[in-house]
Amino acid sequence: MLAEKIIFNVLAFSLFVIMFFKMIKKNDTNYVVVLCLQALGIAINFIEIIFRWKINTFIRILIYLISVIIPAVIIYIEFKNVNFSELIYITLSKIATFFNNNKLSKNFLIKLVTKYPESYLGHKMLAKIYEKEGGMRKAIDEYVQVIDINKKDYNSYYQISYLLNELDKKQEASEMLENLLRKKPDMIEATELLGDIYCEQERYKEAANMYNEALKYNPTSYELYYNMGMVYTMLNDFQNAKICYEKAAEINTLLYNSYYSLGQISFIYNDLDEAEKYFMNALADNLLEPKAYYNLAKICMLRGEKENAINYLNVAIEIDPYMYKKAEKEPVFIPIKAHMNFPNLEEVEPKPLELTKKEKKVQKHLEETTKIVGKLSRNEQTNKKEYKEIRKDIQKEREE
Repeated sequence: MLAEKIIFNVLAFSLFVIMFFKMIKKNDTNYVVVLCLQALGIAINFIEIIFRWKINTFIRILIYLISVIIPAVIIYIEFKNVNFSELIYITLSKIATFFNNNKLSKNFLIKLVTKYPESYLGHKMLAKIYEKEGGMRKAIDEYVQVIDINKKDYNSYYQISYLLNELDKKQEASEMLENLLRKKPDMIEATELLGDIYCEQERYKEAANMYNEALKYNPTSYELYYNMGMVYTMLNDFQNAKICYEKAAEINTLLYNSYYSLGQISFIYNDLDEAEKYFMNALADNLLEPKAYYNLAKICMLRGEKENAINYLNVAIEIDPYMYKKAEKEPVFIPIKAHMNFPNLEEVEPKPLELTKKEKKVQKHLEETTKIVGKLSRNEQTNKKEYKEIRKDIQKEREE
């Protein structure tokens, strides 16, 4: 028993000395608590030996825990290149975040990175807090620190690009993304963001080349095919756009925007049967439903199916009353205008279509192209009628 106590004291004192020198070397007061606990355990053990007290099992376990086990664990994790103080600050920060105290969480992290500027986790967690608070410039500064510590943290590289884009620094963001994709060409998020920037700058050919390159690494990505479809749409390359939308819809059958775009492209090519099929598929999306019914009504009018057109159009107006105003301006609906149900627009708010800027731009382009094609078609029919009338007049003159 005495031998055990002597071994305990030698071991505990040795660990105490190691921890003390760690505190001196790092000039870190976080070790003080551990040293105090160790000192308490050693003192109790010495008193037990001197006064020959008998300590119960619980206190005995507690003494071993604070004097030997905890210090030994700290020394071991630091041997594995884990900073004890960093671990403490990170843990305290996470606890504060759990209780929704972001200010306290941030303070712990600021203390950590001030004491240990090379703390990768400290800078990264601090960057996320700043980003959440809307402090984008501070977040960028922290992410830069993260990358300086770990050059292969591509996610942080992407976050900087994303924040630069949010700050409307498109050129800087695109340059960073181009550099990132040279290092990690399979990163879909970076590809999509750079594609968005290219499209915003109307650099559609560059965007198409980039998406094609990205498909080598992500051949089953419906996002890439869908984005390529939009880019080809803006380039008026509707054939390739159709191929990409079909592939996107094949990979993800719930991507109803692809079906809707395919319906519009089929309209442009005057393939009413195919357009009808795609708009029927788009009906499964509540947000696209009124627009799909609206286009189905147009198809019926072009086929001469007035009753079906009236039904479809009134369903579209019932779901989204603002379709009434749109239908009023559509020449194809003039013959059935009197059968349109007039909605009370004052009591209804317009339904927002949850689309990205790029998707809105593409849909607008498709709608405008459809109108142009429709006008050309009508002009062609008018010209044909005029041509027939001229031929009739010539024929009459000959007969006379």
